[in-house]
Amino acid sequence: MADPMKIRASNNGTETEVRVIMSHPMETGLRKDAAGATVPAHFIQDVVATCNGKTVLECQWSQSVAQNPYLAFKFKGGAKGDKVQIAWTDNLGEKRSDEATIA
Repeated sequence: MADPMKIRASNNGTETEVRVIMSHPMETGLRKDAAGATVPAHFIQDVVATCNGKTVLECQWSQSVAQNPYLAFKFKGGAKGDKVQIAWTDNLGEKRSDEATIA
């Protein structure tokens, strides 16, 4: 399983800003290893962000996203102390979910 995500969430009174670093190799399936063999594709496909159980962001990604992707977004609502949860699923079926408290 991948390392935990680094999530920061803050609220300025009207909107919540979320910043996330996801630990993932994000292999395109086009790179070759030292022996010349193709490294199989392994990348995050779906990302869902929720705040108190309500979906605030849905993304579909492909191979073109960099290794250990950074995601930042804002949404209206949320309050200090609320929970923001980020979950992803990759093309091999692996999943990761982490949460942070809005500061």
